[in-house]
Amino acid sequence: MEVKGDDDYGAFVERFELRPPPHSPPHQPLQGLTFAVKDIFDISGRVTGFGSPEWAKTHGPATSTSPVVLAAIDAGAVCVGITVMDEMAYSIDGENVHHGTPRNPCAPDRVPGGSSSGSAVAVAAKLVDFSLGTDTGGSVRVPAACCGIFGFRPSHGIVSTTNVIPMAQSFDTVGWFARDPITLTRVGHVLFQLPIEATKQPTRIVIPEDCFQCLSSPTDQISHILNKSMEKLFGSDIINHENLGDYIRHKVPSLGKFMSNTSENQTSGIPSLAAISHSMLRLQRSEFKANHEEWVNTIKPNLGPGISDRVSGALSETSENIEWCRAIRTELHAAMCALLEDHGVLAIPTIPGPPPKLRLEPSALEPYHARAFSLLSIAGMSRFCQINIPLGMHDNLPVSVSLLARHGADHFLLNLAQALYPTLKEQASIAWELGD
Repeated sequence: MEVKGDDDYGAFVERFELRPPPHSPPHQPLQGLTFAVKDIFDISGRVTGFGSPEWAKTHGPATSTSPVVLAAIDAGAVCVGITVMDEMAYSIDGENVHHGTPRNPCAPDRVPGGSSSGSAVAVAAKLVDFSLGTDTGGSVRVPAACCGIFGFRPSHGIVSTTNVIPMAQSFDTVGWFARDPITLTRVGHVLFQLPIEATKQPTRIVIPEDCFQCLSSPTDQISHILNKSMEKLFGSDIINHENLGDYIRHKVPSLGKFMSNTSENQTSGIPSLAAISHSMLRLQRSEFKANHEEWVNTIKPNLGPGISDRVSGALSETSENIEWCRAIRTELHAAMCALLEDHGVLAIPTIPGPPPKLRLEPSALEPYHARAFSLLSIAGMSRFCQINIPLGMHDNLPVSVSLLARHGADHFLLNLAQALYPTLKEQASIAWELGD
């Protein structure tokens, strides 16, 4: 499989410029910024490729442009091109056998993460100021963590997905990447359909040790960095170390049906989160099948390793227990709302360790995927917002952490990350120095 390089790191499918109208008002919120767009957003007159040459060949040009892309341009930003993505958005790894794999700027021998791989790489390589991606099961959060940058998955339904090819609509979100929290927040202010809120302090900070024990490395250091940073800014009284796995097991009664089914093949380490992940993946497969079964069966596309198996699995999905999965989602949302309330935050690892090495066999990635989805499914199934915050490099590999907040608390979460980031960076630097 080709790993793309050259001076654009293989991030782009196509380069062009879409500029704001010539007589735009001065001092626009994104004025002077450049951005790139994942090949899943419609741009009028252009064929949206969906990561697949065969998809592009069998679809005509878009007749209108995604309102999210238009909003960024109308706010003063210049779109400079379309980025590479995993085929049909069905991977969190970032490897594409047709377009090549964008090169991870901070770890060239590791995957860039997917499916918004090119969008993350374009930001990490400083080719653009920010970029747009989509996140269904983790496709912004994972590449942000793999490439050592900020990535934001908004609350489900807050940002328009009109003129974006659907993967699984009840999970699909439009997210974005930036190298700093200020730019990330500026983009959010443009894209949210929400009034801007005044900055508020968190009322509760949950740092569940069981989730950090899922990490392959550096387990203790990341939770220590979080604890020190939160204590320094907000005091220790609001910090809680609730065991998230136990909390969810007690608060989501419908999980019982899946706990026994998933515990036999337990690779995530937390049975209740494995069951949440199982439910999420079932629902996503069902929705993907409804969206794309006809095209796949008609065209029979040549799909890459891993993706072919996932698409086949989705097409063989049945409706058995789907209502049970929906009940789990409803119960989890209520449980997470009760845990965090209006201005609480949950801190968890974004991914369960360093980005995997390039070109691993799909079977070798299964334990990583299982642990990753057990963490990623928390926001996906609760419809909460989540931000990936980079903590720098440790042993020459990127390290990051995530914060989650309730549905609709997107401004709160972005403002909190912006306030917290200098302290997190300081504490991370101290921890890495002491660890060396």
